[in-house]
Amino acid sequence: MKVIALNGSPRKENNTAIALSIMAAELRKSGVETEIIRAAEGAVRGCAACNGCAKTRRCAFADDAVNTAAEKIRAADGLILASPTYYGGINGTMKSFLDRLFYSSGREFAYKAGASITVVRRAGAVDVIHQLNNYLNLAEMVIPPSQYWAVAYGTAPGEITQDAEGVQTLQKHARAMAWLMKSLEYAKTAVPRPEPVQRETTNFIR
Repeated sequence: MKVIALNGSPRKENNTAIALSIMAAELRKSGVETEIIRAAEGAVRGCAACNGCAKTRRCAFADDAVNTAAEKIRAADGLILASPTYYGGINGTMKSFLDRLFYSSGREFAYKAGASITVVRRAGAVDVIHQLNNYLNLAEMVIPPSQYWAVAYGTAPGEITQDAEGVQTLQKHARAMAWLMKSLEYAKTAVPRPEPVQRETTNFIR
């Protein structure tokens, strides 16, 4: 089994990367491979709501990072979203990446396992988890449990390893994710998914 992890931090060897490596090590113990993609590699422009992806299921912009990630996620069993905390929210590059990724391909991620994690110096992390989970929930993904919000505390690179509860929470989250992916794989034949329905789209005007 395989998990794709999106690292939304613009820094390479930082606490977000370390948090993902903690989860990857735990997933590996359960026989799950993890591929980490740096979503913040270079400039990523935001979604223009052009709806060009409506038929192609590919983002219309020429930079191919989003479409490449989408293909890998479609083939994988699970997805981890990881962002540092910027002003109590997702950092801008990650937000642009996720808007385009889920708007173009999110419907194809349904019933895969999805987890959200963040690192923070002091506060605002729960809002980041909530924002990241919005993407997973609207894509009809299944979120594994843990003992607490999947948050690790630290400022300088490596400091999160001193947050014993944070590390333990990430590890438990990873173990639960491995269990969930195996359960979902078993359920494909044992418990058929709900029948798909034609989606109704309305607003407050019509």
